[in-house]
Amino acid sequence: MTSEQGGRSSHQNQQSGNPGGVKRRDAAGRERNRGTGRNRTDTAPGQRTRVADPARLVAFEVLRAVSGDDAYANLVLPTRIRRHGLDRRDAGFATELTYGALRAQGTYDAILAKCVDRPLSELDPAILDALRIGAHQLMAMRVPTHAALDQTVGLARAVIGAGPSGLVNAVLRKVAAKELPEWLEELTEGLTDEVKIASIEHSHPEWIVRAMRQALVAHGRDVSEITALLEADNQAPVVNLVALPGLGDLSEAFEAGFTAGELVADSALSSGGDLSRLESVRDGSVRVQDAGSQLVARALAAVEIATDLGATDGDDGEERWLDLCAGPGGKAALLAALAAQKGAWILANEPSAHRAKLVSQALGAVPEDTWTVRTGDGRDIGREHPDAFDRILVDAPCTGLGALRRRPESRWRRQLSDVGELGRLQRELLDSALAAVKPGGVVAYVTCSPHVAETIAVVDDSLRKRDDVELLDAGSVLDSVSLSGNLHAGNATSTIPGHEKMAQLWPHIHHSDAMFLALIRKN
Repeated sequence: MTSEQGGRSSHQNQQSGNPGGVKRRDAAGRERNRGTGRNRTDTAPGQRTRVADPARLVAFEVLRAVSGDDAYANLVLPTRIRRHGLDRRDAGFATELTYGALRAQGTYDAILAKCVDRPLSELDPAILDALRIGAHQLMAMRVPTHAALDQTVGLARAVIGAGPSGLVNAVLRKVAAKELPEWLEELTEGLTDEVKIASIEHSHPEWIVRAMRQALVAHGRDVSEITALLEADNQAPVVNLVALPGLGDLSEAFEAGFTAGELVADSALSSGGDLSRLESVRDGSVRVQDAGSQLVARALAAVEIATDLGATDGDDGEERWLDLCAGPGGKAALLAALAAQKGAWILANEPSAHRAKLVSQALGAVPEDTWTVRTGDGRDIGREHPDAFDRILVDAPCTGLGALRRRPESRWRRQLSDVGELGRLQRELLDSALAAVKPGGVVAYVTCSPHVAETIAVVDDSLRKRDDVELLDAGSVLDSVSLSGNLHAGNATSTIPGHEKMAQLWPHIHHSDAMFLALIRKN
């Protein structure tokens, strides 16, 4: 039985706030199509699937790479799709199955724990990944129950073994006995802790739910938005393209079915497809980049600086820009193109030699005389080059909690302890940037995380040490470079005094990654 005969249509799957992000209502209003074929338990032994369906095999292999090798799904999935020769339809099915199972892993593990007679930690990891794949088909995809069971058991039989396939069959039959709403009601029965309930219903670790609630309030939003925020994290993201200003052209993308971006100029949107077919993407003049990243880079390029304050003898008037943490090069490429338009020069710094090569490749479409790549520790630049740069981007290493839509495995990989460990580095990088920026120049402190400890607290601590800097209104600058002109990203209603000028983008509001931006001018 092929994946197409398994009863699914990837093109009909719609996004929702349920784990995995797929609505499951048929024409009669039922939550999920269990199909009209025979139940798996009615299938004669000689008719049972004994081979692995290629689309499900791809999803299984990606989950194994993620859980077993700490791989990133977005890097592994395309190579496995090509290796197994999936057509567009099967590739779409494998993609939804992979990312859906990863996003909803917490919810599915809670369900599976009710159906297994031992702790999940005692299961063979390969068996657990097969169960997660089966659970996602049963709970959140338009796959008939008999097909989900038959195909997942066949997968287990083919790649794990006959014995484990029996366990997979028994457990998934228990899972299939209830609809997802019934399971959620059972799992949350008697609970009063809103964080714990949200963690189960929306498949986020409790510490992340708690951090997101705190971040909403700190950035001037209502805590009741937490449900919409967590649901947005479970939505499949739209692919965002940016044409490098003065270099790229989106006409090819529009001819291929992309639509114009709604947040920022020179951008396009698509729900998927093979981007490598676009010559403009292959030559680097058009790049994949989230709208939030585009906005913060454009904000730094657009903000007014007081160049007369930083002028020195022999200054040729050319602005000098710095991307302090440039790898892998997405924002650096956009900044370099913007710098070239302004007659400026940019230094892209990256401590890792491998990632520095990626930065050079990303900058390949920009005239070579307008940029240089440096391999070194960004924390040294402030000491080595004081008062040297007009505009500095500090895209600080962070937990990445603002990009959980794109990197669903991150929510299970990150730990609360990571926040503290990254905080010291973030402060040191910002301090270095403030030392390296010219008087009158501006530093943009950016994270792809709304966590208060990675955003507001870092900026506060660095500003407290100096009396020669001031916060600019980042929300207003973001508005000036957006198509809408009114993003409501500023913290005008922040509950924390002094934080009104910082800005935060949100996936449930702006349909972008949750990028934080603070603009700091040295006086």
